[in-house]
Amino acid sequence: MPDTAALAPPLQAYVQHVASERRLAVRTVAIYTEGLQQLQAMAAQAGHEVLALQPPHIRRFVAALHAQGRHGRSIALWLSCWRGFFRWAAWQGWVERNPVEGIRAPKTAKPLPKALGVDEAVQLAAFVNPDADPWDEARDAAMTELLYSSGLRVSELAQLDVQAGSGLGWLDLQAGLVHVTGKGGKRRSVPVGSAAKQALQRWIEVRGTRFSAHWAEPALFVGTRGARITAQTIWLRLRQRSQQAGLPAAVHPHVLRHSFASHVLQSSGDLRAVQELLGHANIATTQIYTRLDFQHLAQAYDLAHPRARKKSG
Repeated sequence: MPDTAALAPPLQAYVQHVASERRLAVRTVAIYTEGLQQLQAMAAQAGHEVLALQPPHIRRFVAALHAQGRHGRSIALWLSCWRGFFRWAAWQGWVERNPVEGIRAPKTAKPLPKALGVDEAVQLAAFVNPDADPWDEARDAAMTELLYSSGLRVSELAQLDVQAGSGLGWLDLQAGLVHVTGKGGKRRSVPVGSAAKQALQRWIEVRGTRFSAHWAEPALFVGTRGARITAQTIWLRLRQRSQQAGLPAAVHPHVLRHSFASHVLQSSGDLRAVQELLGHANIATTQIYTRLDFQHLAQAYDLAHPRARKKSG
């Protein structure tokens, strides 16, 4: 139980209530305690007891927190805590109304997805590790190429089978397509680029060489024991590979998905096509890449345009 000695008795009682009667997790109780400490401090600064606060006070507190640079999610969490306290205080007969009811945290802009530059993506995709086991190298190279070539989610990559069957996804190398089942059970087919096809062909040629003649695992990508590779293993292998390739930051599979989307959009300008390739149900989800594309263009402008460059001296 967090230290509540600095809290006023009504606030202490509420922390005791959520800890013992509602049995919230220790971490959650600590967050509630921090939120109530913040509420008490801001009330004291405004010259009021906590139980005397009204909606205008809460709105001013939210505005002050936002001005201090607090993230919208943090403010929303504290508002939820305050709302719960005043609702409970009303049940106790200590207040007539809940001053936090109807007050929402300011919206925080969604962060831009992290994507590699084209040169970095090509550097990673073309990387060959001369010290790696040839079997591991063939598999990891094929996974990296396919993630960047087709923009698959890591779960979609892991569920691929080597050929059509009863699974959730499969590779059709001859047609140059992967068929996957995405979120919500939505099926889609995505093209496979020529470099990825070559890497996949090399992997398929060596895929079964470590196992017995009776080995019949349908998964396209397998581990050293012959079972379907896990999403966690894909994350670890790609992170290690990106570091070996000399990239400044470790890369995870979703970075390659973002890179795929951003680079296709930069080249084609076709947002609907990118939506279909990514398997987004709503185009609003895909539109975030237009912000990323604009950021790229703005950086190019700042570097290239004579009137955009800052004067030295």
